[in-house]
Amino acid sequence: MKQTIHAYALYLEEDKGMSSSTLESYLRDVDKFIEFADKEYGIREAEQVRRTHVILFIGQLKQAGRANATIARSVVSLRSYFHFLMRRGEIVQDPTFDVEAPKADKTPPQVLTIQEIELLLAAPDTGSPQGVRDRAMLELLYATGIRVSELIALDVRDVQPGMRFIRCGGAGKERILPIGAPAAHWASVYIDQYRNLLIKNELDEQALFVNVSGRRLTRQGFWKLLKKAALDAGISGEITPHTLRHSFAAHLIASGADTRAVQDMLGHVEQPGQQYGHHGRKTMKEVYESHHPRAR
Repeated sequence: MKQTIHAYALYLEEDKGMSSSTLESYLRDVDKFIEFADKEYGIREAEQVRRTHVILFIGQLKQAGRANATIARSVVSLRSYFHFLMRRGEIVQDPTFDVEAPKADKTPPQVLTIQEIELLLAAPDTGSPQGVRDRAMLELLYATGIRVSELIALDVRDVQPGMRFIRCGGAGKERILPIGAPAAHWASVYIDQYRNLLIKNELDEQALFVNVSGRRLTRQGFWKLLKKAALDAGISGEITPHTLRHSFAAHLIASGADTRAVQDMLGHVEQPGQQYGHHGRKTMKEVYESHHPRAR
């Protein structure tokens, strides 16, 4: 099985756009299972692995006192690995099929303080095109609470700094979201003065945020710039792209924003019947301008 690890790593990085930290966790989990299968049962080929071996591996992790979250991640890692091997035709049966992972203990999402947000947003060096791009991305992410996948999918036409709104989401799930003055300012500076220094051909590339090659920035690319900004800001603990999304929601609700309005901004799907409860509620723009820390 070890001979497939390199190809699996490339698949996670290039096809899945997985962050380096998550990729390392997946590979570490798979390596531990390969070592277990070889040491305990003399198994070195993936086609020899059976569901029983996976279950016994999980049992060993439990006996070692591993947390439920760690065990659950290991199951996900192994499932991803064997699905990869099935797609390559190296195995015909998935040994992780119907293997249940323990429920991870729920932990509250990480939320930054408003002061930490200010430090993070100010971290990029805005003396360079990349720095202005990074500042604009962080400002928009905190201003709107959108997912990173939605952020990097934005085209130039989706952002209207002058009218202070953005359009995001795919067909049938489109949302029009307000943005505050700081986010509008940095988006405008980036679009008007710096984006053209990064792109190679504006007719070919419509993406709002591009890398040094002039192509649409990837999730992994954003992850790297976020980690650097957090390091430069002196913020301890691991910050993920979802941290800004959680912080956006928490800060709005803490200042008194209607929870349902915040869910609308986040793009949460309504449950049946909830659409009838909107009458008389403040508009998204009113809620945003009244409660977002950086609305003005």
